[in-house]
Amino acid sequence: MDVLEHNEFSNLSEEHITLGKFQSLDPNEYLYLDGNSLTTADLVRLGKGLFKIKLTNHAEEKVNEAREVIETILKENRVIYGVNTGFGKLCMCVCVCVCVYLGVGSPLSVERTRMLLALRINVLAKGYSGISMETVQAMINAFNASCLSWVPEKGTVGASGDLAPLAHLTLGLMGEGRMWSPRSGWGHAKTVLECNGLTPLVLKAKEGLSLINGTQMISSMGAEVVERAVGVARQADVIAALSLEALRGTTKAFHSDVHAVRPHPGQVEVALRLRSLLDSEVFPSQISESHRLCDRVQDAYTLRCIPQVHGVVNDTIAFVKSLLFTELNSATDNPLVFAERGETISGGNFHGEYPAKALDYLAIGVHELASMSERRTERLVNPSLSELPAFLVENGGINSGFMMAHCTAAALVSENKTLCHPSSVDSLSTSAATEDHVSMGGWAARKALRVVEHVEQVLAIELLAACQALEFLRPLKSTTPLEKVHELVRSVVRPWDCDRQMSPDIEAAHMLLREGKARNKPLLSIICIFHQKSPHSPECFTANMYIIGEHISSYQTAMKRQAVSALIV
Repeated sequence: MDVLEHNEFSNLSEEHITLGKFQSLDPNEYLYLDGNSLTTADLVRLGKGLFKIKLTNHAEEKVNEAREVIETILKENRVIYGVNTGFGKLCMCVCVCVCVYLGVGSPLSVERTRMLLALRINVLAKGYSGISMETVQAMINAFNASCLSWVPEKGTVGASGDLAPLAHLTLGLMGEGRMWSPRSGWGHAKTVLECNGLTPLVLKAKEGLSLINGTQMISSMGAEVVERAVGVARQADVIAALSLEALRGTTKAFHSDVHAVRPHPGQVEVALRLRSLLDSEVFPSQISESHRLCDRVQDAYTLRCIPQVHGVVNDTIAFVKSLLFTELNSATDNPLVFAERGETISGGNFHGEYPAKALDYLAIGVHELASMSERRTERLVNPSLSELPAFLVENGGINSGFMMAHCTAAALVSENKTLCHPSSVDSLSTSAATEDHVSMGGWAARKALRVVEHVEQVLAIELLAACQALEFLRPLKSTTPLEKVHELVRSVVRPWDCDRQMSPDIEAAHMLLREGKARNKPLLSIICIFHQKSPHSPECFTANMYIIGEHISSYQTAMKRQAVSALIV
């Protein structure tokens, strides 16, 4: 077997080559980083290339003050861990960043690498690492030019920081290894930097450790997970409402009085969303009216208990989003530099247990959206439960309809059950027992992403099935918001009249969910109607709260009402 020499590279597969096809948007707008206020949503926007970045003046001052402490230590010849020693079991040796340049697996996408780099810059901007402003500015320049290192997705145990991926990130900035930019494509890092008018980093004392200690791999991927979870959770309510209409369910279970006596924020919020979408005086439904006098007493749990199950998913997402906000804006170096008293302190802020546990929790929570969705799809395709044609197609037996689409949903839900096993309950001692408890947070983040993607795909299948079911109830119409969703789906997927390849249809519906369109389309009609009635009415306030997707609680209501009024006037 041939062995690659230093700075040699194997040929890239087609899958990896396509990673370089993403083009920078060359934005002109800047997002200022200060190490204290970066949100998960903004980090995702940075990953998409929507902004360049700068540090605030205060952040630059903090960085310079901490660096002065390091320079003083060096002048005084004091021996400080990580400043003029190695680290881990090699703490009495001098070592460089490349010692942990050994990740494996597929590289992170362009977007995820941008997020990783931006987040590391934000953490350094807090001013507790001792890194020089010169080095931070070089990282900012690389980000703004989209000069992105080759960072394999596997190799971190999430304990002494995400050492391997952050080392790969740093190595490219040093002009070693592979790097990509929209101007050059993939190439040797030094060449890519030079092509963009940049020079490789030359690290100073403490800077190697400053660049590889931290939870930024876990947390940046976690930011994508939580933002996608927010989007899919809000759209899950819309899709569930469509299924309830198609199955001719009742809206009584969503009455505000029911949820006022069990006032979990997410439960109250989801019930409110359902009331905004389903039959009401503002949005009457011919379908609901057609079965108002039926003898059905109550619906199955996947219809009746949507607020309770979807609700706790919303609360889970809110909790994880809050925790990740703290993590994105935390100093995770070791040792930390406290410039105000000229002191360095060794600690364990690099340990990834917080984001690892949170992302395991998020995966478990968000999975329930798919679990509920698959059961509603089963009800839609099963004629004994839906009173609709078998598998939602005419000439059943000749045509299989949604039979295999439901099988796909079932397969994804089953796979999620395994993926939801928490990775953070595992730990393997590393670094000669110095790092004797680790978080496994890298795997927690990667599998949480897979769970969320499966949830999106399962809901895409339900969306198609619910819209197909509505075809059999024509000429009756649902509410205006739900008809807007049906119209949206029909703009990309035609009704199912005979067997055809369904994978493109599922992918088209999935893309609608990824882009948030199944949420935005009906809500525009909601706010327009309520705005015409009275822009300051409680109904309009409700509609706007649904759009911006926030929990409503008594102590926040007055402030939010004021904010919404300003938004719509």
